[in-house]
Amino acid sequence: MVPAPSSLWQAWLDEVRGGFWLQAITDSLSHYTLGLLIGSVLGASIGLLCGMVAVVDGLLEGIVRLLRPVPGLAWVPFAILWFGLHTAGATFVIAISVFWINFYAAYAAVKNIDPEFYELAAAFGHGGFWGRLFKVVLPASAPGLVAGLRTGLGQGWMSVVAAELFGVPGIGARMMQASSLLATDVVVVYMLTMALLYALTDFLFGFVRKYVLRWQP
Repeated sequence: MVPAPSSLWQAWLDEVRGGFWLQAITDSLSHYTLGLLIGSVLGASIGLLCGMVAVVDGLLEGIVRLLRPVPGLAWVPFAILWFGLHTAGATFVIAISVFWINFYAAYAAVKNIDPEFYELAAAFGHGGFWGRLFKVVLPASAPGLVAGLRTGLGQGWMSVVAAELFGVPGIGARMMQASSLLATDVVVVYMLTMALLYALTDFLFGFVRKYVLRWQP
């Protein structure tokens, strides 16, 4: 049942000529991008807040421990109930999967900041919340935040198949259709497509990382 490498080229050509390949990429990119953006922003923001404010950390600690072990795939039934068979459901599943990576990356980055930085900032009149956030926390935690964002890029693509299990159009849905017909060559074509898309997004993110962390030696 494993397709021969020589059959993949023809399978890819058939998908391209039929218009399925480009359409699947376009559909997946729509909810992948939105889910990645929502999950990354919320995860990093709440992680920073929990790391900075002990009261918020204490209030959310129980919820975090309860929800963190739940995989993104487990949220598919709720995505169907809340959003229906719509791309918003796929966006929700991807956002949930990306959220925890960025949350813990931001949280750990803040907790690892040297306390002397806060004392130095206070000495220069930046002892308030916003002063500590912009003068200490964001600059000092930038490497950790960027690492979380980069990991989330890969996790988002890993979640695409799960997000499209209930029939939302995209790469994952096309893979499921092909597998139901035992068209394993088509399945492998989309597996490679997803790998190439991740490689491309990771490569482009490298330029963003260099710009954000340009102050590093």
